[in-house]
Amino acid sequence: MQDKFNKGTFDSDKMLSCRTLYKANGFTDDDFKRPVIGICDSFSDIVPGHNNLRQISQEVKNGIYRAGGTPVEFGCIAVCDGVCTTHEGANYSLPSRDIVADGIEIMARAHKLDGLVLVGSCDKTVPGMLMAAARLDIPSIFIAGGCMLGGPAFGEKRKSDSTSAQEAQGMYQTGKISYEELMNISDACCPTTGSCQHMATANSMCIIAEALGMSIPGSAMIPAVYNERLRAAFKTGETIVEMVLKGLTARDIITPASIRNTIKLMMAVGGSTNCIIHICAIAHEIGLSTDQVMGWFEEYGQSVPLIAKINPASYEYDAEDFYKAGGVPAVQKEIDSIIEKGCMTVTGKMAEENYNEYINLYGKNEEVITSLEKPFSTLAGLAVMHGNIAPDTAVAKPAAISEEVRVFKGRAVCFDSEEAANQAIEEQKIKAGDVVVIRYVGPKGAPGMPEMFKPMKLLYGQGLNKCTALITDGRFSGTNNGCFVGHISPEAAASGPIALIEDGDEITIDVINRELILHVSDEELAKRKDNWHYQPKELTGYLKRYARDVLSADKGAILK
Repeated sequence: MQDKFNKGTFDSDKMLSCRTLYKANGFTDDDFKRPVIGICDSFSDIVPGHNNLRQISQEVKNGIYRAGGTPVEFGCIAVCDGVCTTHEGANYSLPSRDIVADGIEIMARAHKLDGLVLVGSCDKTVPGMLMAAARLDIPSIFIAGGCMLGGPAFGEKRKSDSTSAQEAQGMYQTGKISYEELMNISDACCPTTGSCQHMATANSMCIIAEALGMSIPGSAMIPAVYNERLRAAFKTGETIVEMVLKGLTARDIITPASIRNTIKLMMAVGGSTNCIIHICAIAHEIGLSTDQVMGWFEEYGQSVPLIAKINPASYEYDAEDFYKAGGVPAVQKEIDSIIEKGCMTVTGKMAEENYNEYINLYGKNEEVITSLEKPFSTLAGLAVMHGNIAPDTAVAKPAAISEEVRVFKGRAVCFDSEEAANQAIEEQKIKAGDVVVIRYVGPKGAPGMPEMFKPMKLLYGQGLNKCTALITDGRFSGTNNGCFVGHISPEAAASGPIALIEDGDEITIDVINRELILHVSDEELAKRKDNWHYQPKELTGYLKRYARDVLSADKGAILK
């Protein structure tokens, strides 16, 4: 195989200075006769989903060496939504996505890499990596670090997860559990490294990478501590060399058709609401209109039923169970009749070839993955909402909303920050029938569109998740359940109608018909708008530039 590389990128006199500097790191002339493959690794000691990535990257290197390539490793930032939540760090989570994409673009172009392996796991890192791959259009492949195993049973759940501590906090506030019990579950609910155990953004994005065709079949949900994860990493290293030989690039794989198939799969599994903004951003990198992509979300949200149930849609099953039930290939097989055929993947095979050849060693589990004929719900896992509160769009997750609150009418209780809402909930000022409105937390307003994950978890812990609702121009974690609508566009900071809601106003949330209605006349709203004033926050550094350039949530929060 080595002879095939005797015209490598760096194997010419023009690249003499490049080779000279590489040799300072111990490389040899023989290394430059082979494709130079970049490994972008988002390892850190901060993020549990990235704590094992050094080991994953080493196996990728081994696979690249085995296949005859030359690996070169570099790092990128990775923000953990869970660690940065409930303080000013939350403003940096979504903005980090674009830094990841830009950084990878710079490293790959500046160093003229022949191919790229993207090693990551968590919320904004994975979409940033996929955006970079689509932008660069060089041979690229993604390998996840794997999901975390579940903790002990807690509350209604058979297995606790990384958010159980926040739910327990709400229980403690209402006297349902002791402080010792609160501390015990916070110690036990994250027993291993890995991305969080639920169908939140991290796992949703790893699933999206595989569904797009950018990962080895069946690899998205292998738990972090399974030895199968290491074998998948080794195979990933071998595969990128094959992709370079074939000239198979990211845009051969990330296409309008593969994006449509991925949206259908997200509807079928009840992915995180955040996947909508990230798929829009990835699609933008290949030249698609975000309006067109939102149209696909609306279309498939009305036709694709929910056929997989994973926490938070289920109190019984988590990401490990989804993997054992067959993961992405099993869902693809079940929705084969609505999948567009002929989409290329990193294996050099079409997606349908991959999922039909995939063997699940654990066998079927129809309590986790069912069929189109016997869905868990005829409602799709995600819903794009409209109404006079959200003239452009808003987003809900029917998969995580109990049937009894899929239509909810209540009175508004308004907050202009998450901190104010959390304080009111902690002081038990929110009552049954309330619709909590949290605004000025959108892409520009916060800035950075932080997740309103904690207020929903506190409401859950206090037993209010089935008798209250929450709407926001911010985001939600894929871990939330209850009645909630986010991504309201236009956001309050852009003079969207959510800014005009007043305490006591009646609001109807109809997830079934995808409507979000404020029961206030147009004339009254016009008067309120005349009296509305907004003073943007004084910002510095990256957030100042981000707030200036970011577009709305319905545009994927992309930068102009």
